[in-house]
Amino acid sequence: MLVSGESNWWGMEWPFMSSKKLPPIQSDYNFEFGDKESFCAGSHLLVSGKEIDGAVIWRFNSIKNEWRKGPSMINPRCLFASATCSAIAFVAGGLDAGTYTQVLDSAEKYNSESRCWEPLPRMNKKRKFCSGCFMDNKFYVLGGQDEHGKDLTCGEFFDGKANSWNLIPDMWKDIVSQSPPLLAVVNNELYTLDASSNELKVYVKGTNTWKTLGVVPVRADAQGGWGVAFKSLGDELLVIGAPSMPHIVHALSMYTCCPDPDDEKLRWRQIGCGSIQLNHFIRNCAVMGT
Repeated sequence: MLVSGESNWWGMEWPFMSSKKLPPIQSDYNFEFGDKESFCAGSHLLVSGKEIDGAVIWRFNSIKNEWRKGPSMINPRCLFASATCSAIAFVAGGLDAGTYTQVLDSAEKYNSESRCWEPLPRMNKKRKFCSGCFMDNKFYVLGGQDEHGKDLTCGEFFDGKANSWNLIPDMWKDIVSQSPPLLAVVNNELYTLDASSNELKVYVKGTNTWKTLGVVPVRADAQGGWGVAFKSLGDELLVIGAPSMPHIVHALSMYTCCPDPDDEKLRWRQIGCGSIQLNHFIRNCAVMGT
């Protein structure tokens, strides 16, 4: 993960008893201080951003403990949806990284074994500020805004067997967030952290609705969902951000939970992050190998 005030990424291995600072990325000022997005594929952490010369992806190999540049996306983008399935990473939508004005409906996937990008069919909707997840062996993209800046309440999924996208009307209805949706899939169930209420919700597939499970112990509402990490970690949810206790201002808090859509009580467990003291505002976070 990359936190505010740090130029280096930090890596932590479950059960988070230790942490290490990753080698620095040999990039430029624009990349270091600009917006970045991250996702994993196999043993690769990919960080997408923009250098002086244009859009770029830096790839960290966790086995070799080194950063290498590339390969670039077929259609470089920012503010896009992403999801991971083993050695494959999927991306879709976002803004064209060349102009920052064109909203995209294009999609592609990265194979960490071949280190190549392959194009996918276009989505039904152009969307930016969207989020992705992998569930039921399908790549889902939810929410975001269209090319006119209108909030999208629909979702859609890519079916690899049919090689096509399917629209789901009202999948993201009645959930308000300034940031892209905070999504995580555990045991093939989709969860979201509702930043407006700090509540954990689960998607009910049969009724296309969301069920509230309880409160999350971090302040997602403090920055409208920005600065919070909400990820799946095996059969648990992982949330990192500002603590819910108002007297602790800058401390980073980490919690895990084994969610159950039918359980009426959430059991959050606070976990340490070794001996490091980091800012609670998470700029980027990705989970590898779960």
